[in-house]
Amino acid sequence: MNHGLILPCTRPDCPACQNATMSFNPAGAMDLSAIVAAAKAPPPPAGAGYVTDVTAADLEALVALSVKHPVVLELHSPRANAAELSTILAELANEAGGAYLLARVDVDAEPTVAQALGIQSVPTVIAVIAGQLAPLWQGTRSKEDAKAYLDQLLQVAAANGVVGRAEPASIDADAGPDPRFAAADEALAVGDFDKAVAEFDTLLNNSPNDVEARAGRAQAALLGRLSRIDPAAALAQADAAREDAELQLAAADVEVGTGRAPAAFARLIELIAITRGDVREQVRLRLLELFDTVEPGDPEVLKARRALTTALF
Repeated sequence: MNHGLILPCTRPDCPACQNATMSFNPAGAMDLSAIVAAAKAPPPPAGAGYVTDVTAADLEALVALSVKHPVVLELHSPRANAAELSTILAELANEAGGAYLLARVDVDAEPTVAQALGIQSVPTVIAVIAGQLAPLWQGTRSKEDAKAYLDQLLQVAAANGVVGRAEPASIDADAGPDPRFAAADEALAVGDFDKAVAEFDTLLNNSPNDVEARAGRAQAALLGRLSRIDPAAALAQADAAREDAELQLAAADVEVGTGRAPAAFARLIELIAITRGDVREQVRLRLLELFDTVEPGDPEVLKARRALTTALF
């Protein structure tokens, strides 16, 4: 299960979405399920690095992956004479080290995908975030320009809480979505974060050490909190009241949701160092929960865990 930070946000007034710098309109998103249902070809073997060639049959797996990290779809054709762009995109994907997955679709071999997406020309590059589409560009781009688009995409993904890491060799199309998380995924798909948290809690009651369920629960809880606050106001209020635990917790949520997890960790560790009793324990538990929204081996998490130990003892 690739569960990372999940945000199928459907609220037009969601503060986390309003904080994005690129247009990401869930209401206008295309439904990929029709393409999946029309697929008949068997899935290809997984690609190398953070680049994989996909068919219509793989799209369900792509949707599942996109709730953890962005997926970049490159729709191409050997007839388009755009091999240089493919090389550039592959280089950027591998240089990004798993910040997103590059999925390449040969529209000559997979015309149903191009038709379903309304593709008029190739190459075309589209992002998938939490199962929804955000067009990036058509035609060729220099490496510098392509990187600028992709950097902006990552900012949008971070603002929407989608900050997980892709696995090398990317898709296991045979596996598809993990059925254990089906109920939670359904709740997330309609923006019902409280129900998603409850579904993850049910799983954790049976398997307390399930790392993926714990991460999913932390992410769903974070998204629920973010949907109820104004990010700019939360940060301003926290900066004006450094010892107010509730305000600091809200600000830390905003920082994690906008891709600034190290700042959130530092904020809460500073608060732990100056508080005692129940308040300190509340902040400590929230910090541990926020750790679960980031890959366990992330250097910033390891650094923050060491700092937490120092603050506690």
